[in-house]
Amino acid sequence: MKKDRKVVLVGTGFVGMSMAYSFLTSGGVDELVLIDVDKEKALGETMDLQHGLPFARNKIVIKTGGYEECSDAEIVVITAGTAQRPGQSRLDMTAVNANIMKGITENIMASGFDGILVVASNPVDLMTYVAWHVSGLPKNRVIGSGTILDTARLRYLMSEYLGISTNNIHAYIMGEHGDSSFVPWTHAYVGSKCLLELLDEKSKDLNDLNEIYHQVQQAAYEIINRKKSTYYGIGLALNRLVQTILNDEHAILTVSAYQEGEYGWHDMFIGVPAIIGHNGVEEIIKLPLNEVDQGKFDHSASTLKEVQESTIKPNLK
Repeated sequence: MKKDRKVVLVGTGFVGMSMAYSFLTSGGVDELVLIDVDKEKALGETMDLQHGLPFARNKIVIKTGGYEECSDAEIVVITAGTAQRPGQSRLDMTAVNANIMKGITENIMASGFDGILVVASNPVDLMTYVAWHVSGLPKNRVIGSGTILDTARLRYLMSEYLGISTNNIHAYIMGEHGDSSFVPWTHAYVGSKCLLELLDEKSKDLNDLNEIYHQVQQAAYEIINRKKSTYYGIGLALNRLVQTILNDEHAILTVSAYQEGEYGWHDMFIGVPAIIGHNGVEEIIKLPLNEVDQGKFDHSASTLKEVQESTIKPNLK
């Protein structure tokens, strides 16, 4: 029987621990279990978090455990895998991380786990496919972090550019969490006003949007070149995704979700806006893309599909 608000984290690297730490300040989780192939590191991270519990927002049971802890978890978050190195694209990490993801997922499912899998290992769209295929779970209960972080970066930069709160910037990064992502600008709004109309009224240069997107696309590379890895932003994004599921919020987030023709593609995971609730992906929001944006989506999807067919599927047989 699942325990409400029990979350298991597999992978105690910077990304996983940024998420874990954020639960102390945000609350919303009753039990957090840390699993890592390096058991001593997992224990050290557990102790460090436990010592901060007197200052936590609410009482949380934090402990180190094995995969048997997944049996009654509501959500298992997977962040384990090799880190992206300077000059390396996310797709470059596919083969190594696919094997890691396969083994992790097999161990999780051997426990009798029947909750929701959240995947944040790169390349996330392809790793989510591996987790779904190996787990045998329904498609709605395997979710990749997708372009949640990319979208947050976009909202932040648009907020700075316009001088308007991020809460009122409604725009999405879609496609691969990687170099082939794109922004459907015709579906971007500030409050309830179309962004393109607003920029026209303010005599803003539309080329500025291309520069903003370029900054979003290159953000991870810029951060990695300076500090070797990114983790705070994705840690908070994972917190948001987990809380959305646990609280059955039915909020729209740009996750990596299984495709059944919503945007013309099948049998793959890719970043799209979706309604997220207690059952995982409740519904994919199908935006009517114009010819240019559909072409960008097709390019992104074909990039992922090619790697999926050539590298992922042969290892799943």
